[in-house]
Amino acid sequence: MVVSMTFSILAFDQKTGTLGGAAATGSLCVGGWVLRGALNGGLVASQGTSPSTIWRDNVLSAMQAGESAKNAVVSVIQPDIGKNQRQIIALDRNGQSGSFTGNASVAWAGDLAGDGFVCAGNMIVGEGVLKALADAYLQSSGQMSDRLISALSAAHNSGGDSRGLLSAAMLVLSPDASPVDLRIDHDNDPITALSNLLQSVRTRPYADWLEEVPVVNDQYRAPRNLIKNAIAD
Repeated sequence: MVVSMTFSILAFDQKTGTLGGAAATGSLCVGGWVLRGALNGGLVASQGTSPSTIWRDNVLSAMQAGESAKNAVVSVIQPDIGKNQRQIIALDRNGQSGSFTGNASVAWAGDLAGDGFVCAGNMIVGEGVLKALADAYLQSSGQMSDRLISALSAAHNSGGDSRGLLSAAMLVLSPDASPVDLRIDHDNDPITALSNLLQSVRTRPYADWLEEVPVVNDQYRAPRNLIKNAIAD
């Protein structure tokens, strides 16, 4: 059995309607396993000794159907006989959270929630990792993606896992911007690699292209020359 530490955070910016999640682990491919989200539902992070992608997808679907994060988590985990080895956090489109940490999770394991955020970790050195994760997010400023990088770095520097990390991921959803869905699947310093990838996303010409593709609040956005041609026709 491969057992590896994981910590994650989900957050909601009420002013901009932006949802953001980030996670890091001592194993591979944390983005593919842990994070999922949708602007019309919320965010989910599913992890643990035996993580359930079914939990992750079903909780997100329930929130998209109008369930609160808390109720969605309760309804999805209740019938699962393996729930004690799993962990999940969710944040709905109203910024309300739901969470569950199974009592057979590898210590230390737990979750922490506050106004507009929720975080969780397992096989970490203690609750201080989650406090560092939350405090760094709450005390930082700027774009959601930068705040999430700060949070991951703070959690890691507080002693997240003595064995080190191998993967990290970020998912940021905004009604006025393109999704930021970034994954570092295998790297000896995945948080730094994730930060570097974020800077590349913000660099031309990729950044210019992001300014032209459709977004939720402008679903017909396109390159200016195409718009001019369409009007002329």
